[in-house]
Amino acid sequence: MLSLYRYFIALVFLAGLLAENAVAQLPTGGSRATNFGNANDSAGKKTNTSDWENEDAQIFSTKIFSSLKVYPDTSLRNIHRRPFSQPWYRDLGNLGSPSFNLLFTPQNPVGLSLGYHSFDALRFHIDSLHYFNTTKPYSDFTYNLGSKSEQMAQIFHTQNIKPHWNMAVHYRKINTPGYYYTQRNNHDNFYWTTNYKSPSKNYELYAAASYNKQQHDENGGVLSDTFFNNSQYADRKTIPVAFFTTGFNTARSPVTTLQRDFTVKLEHAYSLGAKDTTYNEDSTQFDIKLKSRFRISHKVEMGSQRYQFKDVKPDSLRYAAFFQRKFATGDSVYMRQEWFYVDNRFLLNGLLGNIDNPIVFNAGIGNRIDQLNTQYIVGKQEDNVWSNYLVGSLRKEAIKAKQWAFEAKAQLFVTGAAAGNFLLDAAIAKDLGEKWGMVKIGASQQLNNAPYNFTIYQNQYWARNYNFDKESSTKLFAQLYSSRYKLSAGFQNYLMSNYLYLNEAQKPIQSATAFSLTQFWLRKIFQFGRFRMDNEWLYQQQSNAAPVNVPQFVGRHQLAIETAIFKKQLKIASGVEMRYHSAYYANGYSPFFNQFYLQNTYRVSNIPEASVFFNFNIKRFRSYIMFDQVQQLFNSNLVISKGYHAQNAMLRFGFSWVMVN
Repeated sequence: MLSLYRYFIALVFLAGLLAENAVAQLPTGGSRATNFGNANDSAGKKTNTSDWENEDAQIFSTKIFSSLKVYPDTSLRNIHRRPFSQPWYRDLGNLGSPSFNLLFTPQNPVGLSLGYHSFDALRFHIDSLHYFNTTKPYSDFTYNLGSKSEQMAQIFHTQNIKPHWNMAVHYRKINTPGYYYTQRNNHDNFYWTTNYKSPSKNYELYAAASYNKQQHDENGGVLSDTFFNNSQYADRKTIPVAFFTTGFNTARSPVTTLQRDFTVKLEHAYSLGAKDTTYNEDSTQFDIKLKSRFRISHKVEMGSQRYQFKDVKPDSLRYAAFFQRKFATGDSVYMRQEWFYVDNRFLLNGLLGNIDNPIVFNAGIGNRIDQLNTQYIVGKQEDNVWSNYLVGSLRKEAIKAKQWAFEAKAQLFVTGAAAGNFLLDAAIAKDLGEKWGMVKIGASQQLNNAPYNFTIYQNQYWARNYNFDKESSTKLFAQLYSSRYKLSAGFQNYLMSNYLYLNEAQKPIQSATAFSLTQFWLRKIFQFGRFRMDNEWLYQQQSNAAPVNVPQFVGRHQLAIETAIFKKQLKIASGVEMRYHSAYYANGYSPFFNQFYLQNTYRVSNIPEASVFFNFNIKRFRSYIMFDQVQQLFNSNLVISKGYHAQNAMLRFGFSWVMVN
């Protein structure tokens, strides 16, 4: 592993040398004087950065090698919503707890993986990070506070070191004891990004690092729903739970799970082509455009993930469904699974068409090193895998109105344990103008291995091992967006074969029958003067053979008034919000494996979930006060899954404060 780290550091060092070399090799003499100025002539007074810091603050972000700009969300109407439940996620009744998506979505990637996804909604994913550009230092501090000491704090800062070089950092802390006995969450999430483009426009570099640590106390769920109808248990912390242990710290559970991951990525490219320089009216500023038709790019990514289960006060009845064991004082149950990988790829890129918005196509090869292991105090199992794959893509973005956009990508593993795995993904979109908006259609096909945690699980007392066939997933989709009609709609259809899941006995299993699942979603906003009604619906229908349980109908509605008072210095958005879903057999949660499993005996049926909010904005300060879970004043706590319920009616407060230097 030490040699792999050295290999990665050497690649980063090489990238730095390439960046320095790219600038050092700029043309000299008369050519350099034309492009960048010379201290000995009048051209030296020309610049492309003189007004950069004097203009109003501007900030936007892009994805890697993309021209599509994304601007910060400064809207007021939805600032009160929980950030990790959008739009259809549900947690286990405490901010930061394991969560699942009511909208069925396959989760297994093409290559090898560890397979733990219960905290995916919370994590910073390195492939989803944006890279920023700002004319002035920009910071955003966010804080949220709820009943029972629910707290979340975030700080984001970005600034350009130079006009062509930006850095950004984001840190988030979540600490929530919860309403129920020993369900504490304590999470840390962090990412750092930087992007650089040489003044000559030949060299581009994107680098990022992400770190996520989720610590969760497991209580096993409440023992019976009948306790909620007993006034003796008005304090929900007094309701008996499955993992109650006498003689232990009453603020913490003896059973804990931990997920931790750390990833670093470097992606850079060198473009070849002629340059064109344009000047402003008085010739004091200029802009360089690179007319490139060929580019060489390289990407290296290194990451590690860990899952840990620990029970320091085990009870033999707790594990009776899995293994028989009488525990002595001082015994514990422990298991840790880890995944370390290095992914390295080289690509050759071609650019066709309009140089400001070209068709970009590439093809290349990649190599992966995957190390997966299971540790259980008295032993260790380890697998080391070398893989090679082919990769390619085709992309054109819609920068202006009424343009076509399309994207296609392919990846095929040719050696290693994932040999034969592949991904084919394609989509095409058309901007139909202001009246009709944009329509997008696409399809994807994927073949992947079973995740590592499906094939092996072992602690010091018990082990299970499985072999599974490759899982196949086919997806067709269509989407429509219209800003004029405030309308968005979509359709998706999945065809799954050899689907992997946990059954009711919490045992990994593979479906022998292929099944399909169809989804429709619609969002429509109605505006009546200062009143705004936001409606979202989701419909899902699976075939009879599907080993998947999802609600058939899901909805979310918001009725709010938006206005400005005190000479329009104070903006407010206030109203009510409601969420609901049809009755269904909700997946159970397994604290032993930190995963959700299929069950068909416990049916979840709730009344609509309601909240009242008051949001306001003064300049760069946005805040909200919210009364959440209002329906609990008249009814029992919502049921999320067997043994897990939503909070009581609670007050929540939060703010976001943007600072521009």
